[in-house]
Amino acid sequence: MDTKNIRKIGILGAGTMGHGIAQCFAVKGYRVGVFDANPEALKSTPDRIRSSLDVFEALGLLGDDTVTRCLENLTLSDRLEAVTESSDLIIECIDENIDLKRRVFARVETATDPRTILCTNTSAISITEIGRGLQSRQRFLGTHFWNPPSIIPCVEVIRSEFTADAVFDTVVALMKTIGKEPIRVHKDVPGFVGNRMQHALQREAMSLVENGIAEPEDVDRVVKFGFGLRLALMGPLERADLGGLDVTYQVQKYLLKYLDNRTEPSQFLEKMVKKGHKGLKTGRGFYAWDRKKAEKAVKERDRLLLALIRLVSERKT
Repeated sequence: MDTKNIRKIGILGAGTMGHGIAQCFAVKGYRVGVFDANPEALKSTPDRIRSSLDVFEALGLLGDDTVTRCLENLTLSDRLEAVTESSDLIIECIDENIDLKRRVFARVETATDPRTILCTNTSAISITEIGRGLQSRQRFLGTHFWNPPSIIPCVEVIRSEFTADAVFDTVVALMKTIGKEPIRVHKDVPGFVGNRMQHALQREAMSLVENGIAEPEDVDRVVKFGFGLRLALMGPLERADLGGLDVTYQVQKYLLKYLDNRTEPSQFLEKMVKKGHKGLKTGRGFYAWDRKKAEKAVKERDRLLLALIRLVSERKT
């Protein structure tokens, strides 16, 4: 399928990722149908998208009628078939539960045109395993957007063992039409590319706290005010080239044996979760969060991310 033939996008799930991905397409002129069985999540979708667009407006990134046109492109439904039957491409954004995803796609497959492309937004589960039971597995693949999807440019496009080349190439091209930076993931591995690197960093960060080497605030500060500043401008392999691969080799010969290499979650993390300390959603994690602090943090994150993305984009041109 050519990207010109993709005009209607179906989003399954109106949660954090679902409504943000819907915004990505609707703001670019695509008609977007959003399904959710939860009436409250569905009803609040337009307001959440409108609120998300505030930061874009504040930075002068939207035209005068962009918000209105974006919302006009949305159709909400609590009936799955009402969304899937008329869509050219489906993106599933439900819970990270492989059995649930399989059941949903088995239903979706029978309620779509055979040419409709089927995507899952899972952040780590094997694409091949989710789609193994489908009759038309060649039209199924992964599209991993990053949170917040309306802001972060990266989308990992992951082929399963069965994904057709034409489907893979079409979705990569489609992501470019909405201003995303698609990453071609040629081999389906758990965690894909981004989450494998992100969780390797988190494992080491939690180990440093767990072992009393540094406080959470200082672990975060060494990223935000140290090597993290470079990450927006150069990836780890580019940085290795610039610093010298011989230096990287010598450091790895000495350092790697000291790094955390456990294959189970941090005990420190496990204890916090069991205590009900789940981060912002419960008001306590590595930090204490009240509602005012949380809202301020999210708005400031989005504003600074957009400003940073603009600077990086200018560097590319």
